[in-house]
Amino acid sequence: MNRIDRSEIEHWLREADGRRLHELWQRADAVRRECVGDEVHLRALVEASNYCGRDCGYCGLRAANTGIERYRMTHDEILECARLAVELGCGTIVLQSGEDLGLGAKWVAELISRIRSEIQLAVTLSLGERSEQELEQWREAGADRYLLRFETSNRTLFGRIHPPRTGRTADRIAILRTLRALGYETGSGVMIGIPGQSWSDLADDVELFRNLDLDMIGVGPFIPHPQTPLGRGRGPKPLPPEEQVPNDELTACKVMALTRLVCPLANIPSTTALETLNPGGGREAGLVRGANIIMPNLTPGPYRQRYEIYPGKACGCLDPVQTVADLRRRITGLGRSVGRGRGDSANYRRRAAGR
Repeated sequence: MNRIDRSEIEHWLREADGRRLHELWQRADAVRRECVGDEVHLRALVEASNYCGRDCGYCGLRAANTGIERYRMTHDEILECARLAVELGCGTIVLQSGEDLGLGAKWVAELISRIRSEIQLAVTLSLGERSEQELEQWREAGADRYLLRFETSNRTLFGRIHPPRTGRTADRIAILRTLRALGYETGSGVMIGIPGQSWSDLADDVELFRNLDLDMIGVGPFIPHPQTPLGRGRGPKPLPPEEQVPNDELTACKVMALTRLVCPLANIPSTTALETLNPGGGREAGLVRGANIIMPNLTPGPYRQRYEIYPGKACGCLDPVQTVADLRRRITGLGRSVGRGRGDSANYRRRAAGR
């Protein structure tokens, strides 16, 4: 397998010729087939809380948004979702929230222990920037994976759209390294098309995926919520057109394909944001350009409608049984199969075997 270098990454990101891009799509799909196979694993997403202590400039869950009705799910509500996940053939539950310190370390640890002992699903956490002590406690309780997107490798741009909590600094790269040291299957990702993001920045993002040796990588277009500074046009200004990365489906697919080439053994989801931009076809677009994971949303309907990171989020219908049935149909329609079991990252298995 040929190694793709930094200059080639940026070249492909700037490529606009559809015939040339077809070569990239074929190359990424071939690497996906060779390295992780034709199975598409389902991850059951449960949005456990929409509280957040941060004021990120684009996210509808930001603390300053007083127009949102907040919620926190109970253990029993989440466990009910986990049981449904098993019935629907998901091998993993993904617990996601805003950066909610109200989900205390002990509360989360007890929940993880119950899921692992009562239901025996793999547990992925996506709870934001948390302390090393909390991350260690959750790993000991049985958490398998942790997702923390660094969003952009441009530290200045990151700081302009992600103000830290008072008295704390944000170093997501350091946290990702801590997660790996603790034995987590470690995932990250970026937003594509942030105002002020250049093609060079985006190439640096893809290169950082490789340098971090990530096990899971999620990429998707930047979609700001209208009730946020960036949604109102405030914040970083776009670069000149020839340098500003667009927040469109094509660019997101380029990044996904290049991610598969630089991290061939990683698990890569075809994201909800792609489906939002291309309803009814976004999932397929990702799956034929390197992706091997889909995350159906099993959050109960009344909560799901209040977890609005950005407007128009494509989550399928409110009936999760129907949602998963539709996803299965779409997966098999591509000649792929729905994976069974936990679907651990081949990259994580490689690293674990080398210990």
